[in-house]
Amino acid sequence: MIGTITKARQLILPFVEPEVFAREDFIEAESNAMARAALANPETWVNGRLVLWGAEGSGKSHLAAVWAATRGALLLSATTLRAPIEPPACDIVIEDIDAVIDPLALLACLNLAQALGRMTLLTCRIPPARLEIGPPDLASRLHASLTIGIGSPEDALLDALFRRLAAARQMTFSDGLRRYLLARLPRRPDVLHQAIARLDRTTMAHAARPTRRLAEAALGDLFEPGGTPGCDQPTERSASDAQLPL
Repeated sequence: MIGTITKARQLILPFVEPEVFAREDFIEAESNAMARAALANPETWVNGRLVLWGAEGSGKSHLAAVWAATRGALLLSATTLRAPIEPPACDIVIEDIDAVIDPLALLACLNLAQALGRMTLLTCRIPPARLEIGPPDLASRLHASLTIGIGSPEDALLDALFRRLAAARQMTFSDGLRRYLLARLPRRPDVLHQAIARLDRTTMAHAARPTRRLAEAALGDLFEPGGTPGCDQPTERSASDAQLPL
């Protein structure tokens, strides 16, 4: 009954899962090839800086973490960067510069890094040219940096990510259900992360395997309007489906 699924979903509390960025877990594709090439060749960076930008979930933080581990670089966040800035003793990564809290601290960090010959990798969600950021000297530093964007994910990348996320949670999807969900969900890696996590919690709450009926009940609000309906796929049922809405 509808009341049954509503009650069960109310018991599923949201939580933030820790992100683990292992080199072997990164999915290589044409959309991130330029970013990978730039990270492998820091001598090509302009003024010792690279700004890596892309949509949420595009893999920029994953690439930044792998690069930092390889170089022994210091990982920082622009959301917590504050003056005074200590001279960096190694290369640095500064994430989320589009959400910077203290622009003067970021500017000081970039100036120190350049003066000391430290490589600086920065990440953001939009191209630096579109950032409304000051002071002018900071905007100038960002514009005078190598800028690489991560493109939209390919079908193969999304499919591989879906399989990897499911395997990490020991979830089994039929080929038909996987294709159905990939056709209905927005083509964004962050949405796939959210969908698999939510469906995992829902299936555990119902002690059921993933089915199309359960997925529609748990993920319907994430589906793209007018997405491929997948009506040619047979409806999968389990014993618990009798309690789920049509």
